[in-house]
Amino acid sequence: MNFEIHFGYLLFLFDWLIRLAALAWIPVRSPPAAARSWLLLVGFVPLFGLPLYLLLGHPWLATQRRQRQALASQLIRDRQASLAMLRWTPAAHGLTSDIARLAERLGDFMPVHGNTVELLDDYATSIDALVADIDAAREEVHLLYYLMFDDVVGRAVCEALQRASGRGVRCRLLLDAVGAKSGLRAFAGPLGNAGVDVRAMLAGGLRWRSLSRMDLRNHRKLALIDRRIGYVGSQNLADAGFVPGHPNRELVARVRGPVLRQIAALFASDWLIETGERLEIGDFPGGEAGRTPAQMLPSGPAYPFENARNLVVALVQRARRRVVLVTPYFVPDDMTLGALRVAALSGIDVQLVLSMSNNQTLTRWAQRSYYDELLRAGVRIALYRPHFLHAKHLSVDDEVALIGSINLDIRSFALNAEAGLLCFDAEVVARLRRIEADYLADARQLELHEWRRRPRWHRSLEGMARLADSLM
Repeated sequence: MNFEIHFGYLLFLFDWLIRLAALAWIPVRSPPAAARSWLLLVGFVPLFGLPLYLLLGHPWLATQRRQRQALASQLIRDRQASLAMLRWTPAAHGLTSDIARLAERLGDFMPVHGNTVELLDDYATSIDALVADIDAAREEVHLLYYLMFDDVVGRAVCEALQRASGRGVRCRLLLDAVGAKSGLRAFAGPLGNAGVDVRAMLAGGLRWRSLSRMDLRNHRKLALIDRRIGYVGSQNLADAGFVPGHPNRELVARVRGPVLRQIAALFASDWLIETGERLEIGDFPGGEAGRTPAQMLPSGPAYPFENARNLVVALVQRARRRVVLVTPYFVPDDMTLGALRVAALSGIDVQLVLSMSNNQTLTRWAQRSYYDELLRAGVRIALYRPHFLHAKHLSVDDEVALIGSINLDIRSFALNAEAGLLCFDAEVVARLRRIEADYLADARQLELHEWRRRPRWHRSLEGMARLADSLM
């Protein structure tokens, strides 16, 4: 009996020591919103919450990976000094000038003129174009993707790479170790035997602890073919229906011109970070391919700032007439949420387009918790019905478009490696507006009075899910 009493006292004391240690430690190592979520979890279940925080509490990377990112960024800055003739200089003041300058300071890439940007809104058309471009390659193919599945699309890309390698084309494939697990298992062997250099990024399993926080992912979707064609967008190397019941709708930018040098540099950066091997960027075709000024923005935990979040907030804050944001996952941090509210209250037409269906249950409930306060501020929220809208893009006024892999959630802002293409071109924005109008034609616009009629138990679930926003 005495042993049981003493053990109970020790367990009680240990529980409270964990709570007090967490209170002193977690707020120093995590942003306020994340710290609140973790402290709540540790406060309720100390013996479970503390180990989980040690695993997932903050986006740390191994020193080696941070050093390689710093080296890659320095190489990018050094190389751009010799490419000053490609720089696009916007008007001294205004939206484009502010955004281009901010993006360059965040992600190291300067805005360059002379690009063409083709928007591919049809899933099959985009995959067919990628495979055709690989089949036409004569020198090299570089692919960097989050997902590659063992399905009809994965096999089509794999076979195209094998054919290209058989023609003597240098092929490299970077795949996220977790997101593309099935593709790596199915295709790494056959592709390696065909001469394709296949590497897994942010490897999981027993290796993760020496490399990074275990749930950090490389979420980018990039392709570069012969230094003449590039792809940037939301589409993975998988069939549209790879999540049963949620067929995806995507948006991909097929680009030509000087911005391809930035896509090549971004691929080379990830290759260096993952393998330690420095790739030579090589020469690119001279001359201009079009009239669109463009700029790549990389983002990820290896950068000193949350590049994607900072850019999105700046775009919303600098809008003067209209901003449209399209994302499958909407779990914003306080800064993003505040920017949307203030823009709408200032009279800006703020349109948020989300998917009515969602393949992540916790995220679906969490994002619903934001609708009431946004609708009250005047933000319009549309729920797209026909497919799972997995596209990720943003347009501001008639001046700027952002297309890429960036979701409007805390994971995408702080934990994932992402890539976005900024286009400073009214024509590209007009084409994007037509795609957005197509979404809206098949979407349900939420009304505040209607939304408030939802069952009370829905509100409770939404509130509980929102408490886990920093854990998603």
